[in-house]
Amino acid sequence: MALSPTDPNSFSRPDLAIVTHTHLNVKVDFDRKIFDGSATLDIEKKGDTDLLILDVRGLVLLSIINVIDGSRLDYCVEKGVDYGSKLSVQLPETPIIDGDKIKYKIKIDYRTSQDSTAIQWLSPEQTAGGREPYLFSQCQAIHARSMLPCQDTPCVKSTFSAEIRAPAQLNVLMSAIKDEVIDSENSTRIHKFHQPVPIPSYLIAIAVGALVSKQIGPRTKVWTERELLDKSAYEFAETETMLKTAEEICGPYVWGIYDLLILPPSFPFGGMENPCLTFVTPTLLAGDRSLANVVAHEITHSWTGNLVTNENFEHFWLNEGFTVFVERKISGRMYGEKVRHFNALMGLQSLTDTIKTLGANNPLTDLVPNLVGIDPDDAFSTVPYEKGHTLLFYLEELLGGPEVFEPYLKSYLNTFKYKSLNTTQWKDFLYKYFSDKTEILNTVNWNAWFKSPGEPPVIPKYDTSLADEYLTLAKKWLAHENSSAFNTNDIDNWTPNQKEAFLAELVLNNEALSIDQIKLMDKLYDFSSQHNSEIRFQWLRLGLKARWEPSVSKALDFATSQGRLKYVRPLFRDVYAWEVMRQRAIYAFNANKDKMMYVTREMVAKDLHLINEKKGIRAN
Repeated sequence: MALSPTDPNSFSRPDLAIVTHTHLNVKVDFDRKIFDGSATLDIEKKGDTDLLILDVRGLVLLSIINVIDGSRLDYCVEKGVDYGSKLSVQLPETPIIDGDKIKYKIKIDYRTSQDSTAIQWLSPEQTAGGREPYLFSQCQAIHARSMLPCQDTPCVKSTFSAEIRAPAQLNVLMSAIKDEVIDSENSTRIHKFHQPVPIPSYLIAIAVGALVSKQIGPRTKVWTERELLDKSAYEFAETETMLKTAEEICGPYVWGIYDLLILPPSFPFGGMENPCLTFVTPTLLAGDRSLANVVAHEITHSWTGNLVTNENFEHFWLNEGFTVFVERKISGRMYGEKVRHFNALMGLQSLTDTIKTLGANNPLTDLVPNLVGIDPDDAFSTVPYEKGHTLLFYLEELLGGPEVFEPYLKSYLNTFKYKSLNTTQWKDFLYKYFSDKTEILNTVNWNAWFKSPGEPPVIPKYDTSLADEYLTLAKKWLAHENSSAFNTNDIDNWTPNQKEAFLAELVLNNEALSIDQIKLMDKLYDFSSQHNSEIRFQWLRLGLKARWEPSVSKALDFATSQGRLKYVRPLFRDVYAWEVMRQRAIYAFNANKDKMMYVTREMVAKDLHLINEKKGIRAN
C-alpha cells in the first residue's frame, strides 16, 4: 500500500524516506526530569531526494551521525507550530544497498525537555507507595515527537528496540517484550526490550517506578505498585476470557503477552492500548469488576488500531469505532446480547452529551473531521467512538446480521493487518467484500455519515429491555412526583451500569431536578457513598446541575484527585458554568495544575478560558 505524506499533523515525509526500525538507548534522569541518550534509526529510501524528514518537539539535538563511518550529517530544525517542528536530515552519500532497496543507518544523540508533553514525572509523594519516584508516557495522539525524534504519523509503522538505564531499585516496562535486565554501575540497571511487530510511533510507551506484578492468566500479568496489586488482580481477573473471546471474533492474537499496568491517578485516559502492556486508570478499581469493560476495549485495540491502524487522526474512527463495536460484541458473548445493546444505548447517551457540549453544527462532530491546523488533542471526543460504532452496527443490521458481518470483519482485519488505511480504502474494501450487496450499500447516505455534524443520520433499533426500567424511574423523578412515589428498593436489583445510565439520563435532560429532590434521592439511594467512579461522576454532575452547593467541593475534589479527562473536563466545565462558583473552579485548577499531565492541564485551561482556544473551536 502506498504511504501517504499528507498527515495534517505531521511534518514527516514517508514518500521520501521511511524509518523501519528505531533503537533507543537512553538514561532516565529523575533529578533533571529528562531522557538523555540516542535514537538509532534504520531508514529505507523511497523518493528521489536525500532527505529524511522527522517530527520533533522540544528535543535538544546534540549530534546526528552516519553509523557506518561515524561522519556527521547536516540537519535543520525549522520553526514549527504549537505541536511540533520539522527536522530535516541530509542522508549519507554512501547508502547500504540491500537488493533493490537503498538503506541508511543514522544515530541521533538528544535529550528530552523537562516539559516533554509525552512524559509525566511524579514525585514519591504522588505515588501509592510514597517512597520512590515514578514516570509514565502517553504518546497518543502526536506526543511521541517530544520523547524521541520520529515520523510521528500513524501511516508509518516500524519495529523498535530499547536499552533503558534507570535507578536499580525501580522497574522499567515498555510496550514491548522485555529481554533482560543487566546490573550496571552507579546504582543503575539496564533494561532491554524489543517489539518485533511494526507499530506507529504513538504506541511507543514506557513506565518506570516501584512496580511489581502478579500473574492473572496464561498471557497476562497485572503490574502496579504493591499497594494496589491484589485489588487490581481481582478487578481484572476476567482478562483471559476477554482475550479468548476477542480472538474468536478477530483472529489470532499476534503480540505474545497481554499485560496490564495500573497507573497512578493522574493518567488522563481510561486505558491506552500500548502493545503488550495496556495502561489502565486506577478509577476502574470499583471492587466489583463493573468497569472492566475498558479492558475489553483495550484488548480489542490489539486488532483494531494496533494491527490495523488509521492513516491519520482524521480517520480516528477506524481505530475507535471498530474497537467499540468489537468490545460490545465481547460483552454480548460474555453476558448476553441484551447487555451489548444496553451498552450501545449508554454510548448514545455519551454521544448526545458530547454533541450538546460541542454544538450540533460543530465540524469536529463529523465522523471524518478536517484536522488541518488543529491539534488532535483539541478534537478528541466520543464522536469517533460512538458515531463510528453506530455506523458499524447499522451496517451489520443492513447487510444481514452478525453471521454475515463477522466473517467480513475477520477478512478486513486480515487484509489490512500491519497496515494503515483511510476511510476511502475502508469503504472500497467493504464494497469489494459485499460485491453481491452493492444495491444495499448504495442506500447508505455515506456523505451524511462521514461529513455531517451532529447526531448519526440513522439510529439502529436497539433492544431497550435493560434500559426501560431506569428510563421509567427517571421519568417519574422528572415529573416531580410526590416523595411517597419513591422507595429505597427502587434500584436494589439494578446493575452499576443501570445506576450510571439512570443518572446520566437525568443529567442530559433539559430540566433540572430541585435541590429537595436531590436530597431525597440521596437519602433513598445513597449515591453519595458510591465508590464506582462512573456513578460518582454522574451523581456529582446531577448535583451541580441542580445547583446543590455541597456538590461543588466534592466535584472539584474528585476532578483534582485523578486526571481522567472523561471526568475532569465535564466537572470543571459544570462548576465554571455556575457563575457564582466560577472562581472556585479557576482556583482549584491553578492549585492543582502542576500535578496534571500535559493534555489534561491544557484542555482544562481552555475550558476555563485561561488560554485562547485554537481557531475558536471549543474542545471536548
